[in-house]
Amino acid sequence: MQKEKIKPSEFTLVSLWNACGHLEALEQGNWIYNYVKRNNVELNVIVVTAVIDMCCKCANVEMASQVFERVPNKGLSSWNSMILGLATNGFEDEAIRLFARLQCMNLKPDFVSFIGVLTACNHSGLVDKAKDYFQLMDKEYGIEPSIKHYGCMVDILGREGKLEEAAEIIRSMKMKPDAVIWGSLLSACRSHGNISLARWSAEHLLELNPNESSGYVLMANMYAASGQFEEAMDERIPMKENI
Repeated sequence: MQKEKIKPSEFTLVSLWNACGHLEALEQGNWIYNYVKRNNVELNVIVVTAVIDMCCKCANVEMASQVFERVPNKGLSSWNSMILGLATNGFEDEAIRLFARLQCMNLKPDFVSFIGVLTACNHSGLVDKAKDYFQLMDKEYGIEPSIKHYGCMVDILGREGKLEEAAEIIRSMKMKPDAVIWGSLLSACRSHGNISLARWSAEHLLELNPNESSGYVLMANMYAASGQFEEAMDERIPMKENI
């Protein structure tokens, strides 16, 4: 395209930055960004979001923050990308502060915004804050939680050992829990030694996918760790039959 002197469109640039993000090719992504600045390509919301997303996937949060703060055209997608990028790169406090800034803007947080801030709470173990955000979604913004929001809450509560609360979240879901949610609760039960809830989780996990060995293995290991060797053997038998 450069040899033919064809000016790239925003869709070309977004595709290139997506590729750089997946490959963690920060040097190439940075070169494209500099090319855009040299050639006065318009930095609209779509382009800005793609740059931020690429930088965060390449773990260059500093560059992502610089782009975010400098450009005037920041749509909600740019805020969401920055919040999630901070949360997934170990800058949980900054992600929560940025979400607070978003709440003061004319833009209203959407379901993606809440996935970002719940992810930040999860990584920093802020259970009570996560509960507040989860309730805020519906009460303040009229956003009905999706399966991803429920999954975040189950994971947060499970990590902190609040297994009964995590189970209650699952029971309250308006949609059928998926394998990710059951697997998350099962792993938490193993970490905190709750065999009864682990059994409940494993049954639902195996119901969704009988050929999935992790449910059998986790239950067998839990029974063995608690000295229930006969139950551990009972888990191994169906695993061999189904795998």
